[in-house]
Amino acid sequence: MSSLKKVFNSADEAIADIMDGAVLMLGGFGLCGIPENCIAALVKKGARQLTCISNNAGVDGFGIGLMLQQKQVKKMISSYVGENAEFERQLLSGELEVELIPQGTLATRCMAAGYGMPAIFTPAGVGTEVAIRKEQRMFNNKLYLLELAFEADFALVKAWKGDTDGNLVYRETARNFNPVMAMAGKITIAEVEELVPIGSLDPDHIHTPGIYVHRVFKGNNYEKRIEQRTVRKLAD
Repeated sequence: MSSLKKVFNSADEAIADIMDGAVLMLGGFGLCGIPENCIAALVKKGARQLTCISNNAGVDGFGIGLMLQQKQVKKMISSYVGENAEFERQLLSGELEVELIPQGTLATRCMAAGYGMPAIFTPAGVGTEVAIRKEQRMFNNKLYLLELAFEADFALVKAWKGDTDGNLVYRETARNFNPVMAMAGKITIAEVEELVPIGSLDPDHIHTPGIYVHRVFKGNNYEKRIEQRTVRKLAD
């Protein structure tokens, strides 16, 4: 680790204490804004029996899909999982536990954890399988489900820029789930494309204050894949 207490030299150092059985939040939406370096380091480390809270499960051969290939994930808590054949195989064979939840509920359970709230009430999922075995209450003649805040050992997020105190700036749609997950982890690890000294970032442009971030490192070799490329013919 660097002499600056939050700055680590690499992803390997930053995730070194993520052990078997850990509960992880992984930022990103599809393949946009995912913590690529942290995922690669976890694959290298070989931690297993992981519970992963993420908007999605990556794709075959990239993102969380790399961890699924190595059988490192015990349970996925996600909103959308339709792009990963290995995920489907493990689900149907009973090798992988899966909890599918509405996307807004996923985000709000992260936010609740960041705000120190134990639970939320939401109308999403009422009258569906999502509501099975969950407490329901009526507010203003409308039924709501009780959903618990997440408890994650680590949150792994990706930012465009960060300073050595952990203040983060995300770029455009890569912001997605990263800010709410950065707030919610017991230990938040941020990888950034550009690491700058304290004072270099405009305070009005900071999306995640450094108080939420425990470790930061400069990432490298980002692929930034496009999940589905759609093109159209140019007019003659």
